[in-house]
Amino acid sequence: MEILIQANAERASKLAANIIADRLLAKPDLVLGCATGRSMEAIYGELVQMYREKQLDFSRCHSFNLDEYVGLAPDDARSYHYYMRQQLFQKVNIDLQNTHLPNGLAADLKAEARRYEQQIAQQDGIDLQLLGLGESGHIGFNEPLSSLMSRTRDKALTPTTLKQNARFFGGDPEKVPRRALTIGVGTILEAREILMVVTGAEKADILAKATEGPITAMISATALQLHSNCKVIVDEAAAQHLQGQDYYRWIYEHEPEWQAYR
Repeated sequence: MEILIQANAERASKLAANIIADRLLAKPDLVLGCATGRSMEAIYGELVQMYREKQLDFSRCHSFNLDEYVGLAPDDARSYHYYMRQQLFQKVNIDLQNTHLPNGLAADLKAEARRYEQQIAQQDGIDLQLLGLGESGHIGFNEPLSSLMSRTRDKALTPTTLKQNARFFGGDPEKVPRRALTIGVGTILEAREILMVVTGAEKADILAKATEGPITAMISATALQLHSNCKVIVDEAAAQHLQGQDYYRWIYEHEPEWQAYR
């Protein structure tokens, strides 16, 4: 795991977008694992700008989203289908047939989860998985006590997650769906590269636990410590509780890999 501390959220988003763009340029048929949420919006905005100004080509890219609420239709403005269309898919030249999200309206959620895993396998897995970090330490909707070997499945959401996501539902946690389909921790760990982006002081405590604390199913993001190619991009506000922050800054300043991004 590499932790890359940036001066602010804007710089963190730019670095993440530049890494994604470089991977797409190197592999035009990149299989990109997409995430949603506040920290992702700026990243997608940067990618859209690169598409418009630098002709970044998404035409052969395939995407798989982490999750979707159970019970929301794709055209529901609160669904992740809708979010992805608004934030990225309708603004770049990606083929919509190559974009994949779980079906929250599936009559058989277990069968839908198996189908989604099969779709990922048919593309030979995910090349680059983009992640945010939930306030309870979840990645995707892998809530506390999710197995670190888990696969795509439907999960009950915790009160913490309902409260965190209430802003998409008029600020009322009671209106947030109680279940979601999510890619599992084990599925995430099979991605060839992982990029987690965390910004804001409210994430400082859980970020420190996720990256420097013991590996535990209570915080699913701790499983990322086991991945051989995981980068965690954070801003100064999120980094304030990290014990190794001086070392992480030194590495970013001196490793040749990051010279072109500074």
